[in-house]
Amino acid sequence: MMQETSAMPGVSLTEVLDAKDQRAQRQQDWRTRWQSPLLSLTLVTPGPVKDSIRYRNCMGVALQACDQLLWRNGWKVLQREVFWLPTGPEALWCLDQPAQLIKNAVIELEDQHPLGRLWDIDVVTPQGTMLCRKASGFAPRRCVICDDEAHVCSRSRRHPLAQVVGQIEQTIDDWLRRD
Repeated sequence: MMQETSAMPGVSLTEVLDAKDQRAQRQQDWRTRWQSPLLSLTLVTPGPVKDSIRYRNCMGVALQACDQLLWRNGWKVLQREVFWLPTGPEALWCLDQPAQLIKNAVIELEDQHPLGRLWDIDVVTPQGTMLCRKASGFAPRRCVICDDEAHVCSRSRRHPLAQVVGQIEQTIDDWLRRD
């Protein structure tokens, strides 16, 4: 495992919840302004450390993969912004495309990219509905440790936090060391 030499201090639950509220407000503002679907990208970062060089590198790969997906499909981007926050990086795109079409494409990206399991890509309709995998006909996300559904392991705290974080870090490190 790569030595993490520049992890930022952990954040509190209050800070994480505040960031979530601010993200929801930003999404509301964009939906009001554009009346178009949004693509919202965050990382899967359990535990108190949400910002590190490793996570920033993972986000960089995610940004590139999303931008390439949009470019390959010829989808018009109305607005794009990236936020490098202590509570973890976030990105938001407003797209001139049907929300379900976007959701199907980003689910495939999450499922096919080697780091995709570490990305949380949400699609929000102009009316504010968050499209989910199940309603889109896709299988639930799998746990990073075992093959069970991620939400089952997360809710039951089946795996120790250190094991989950270690697996996430190893996945990122393996990607960065490829070739």
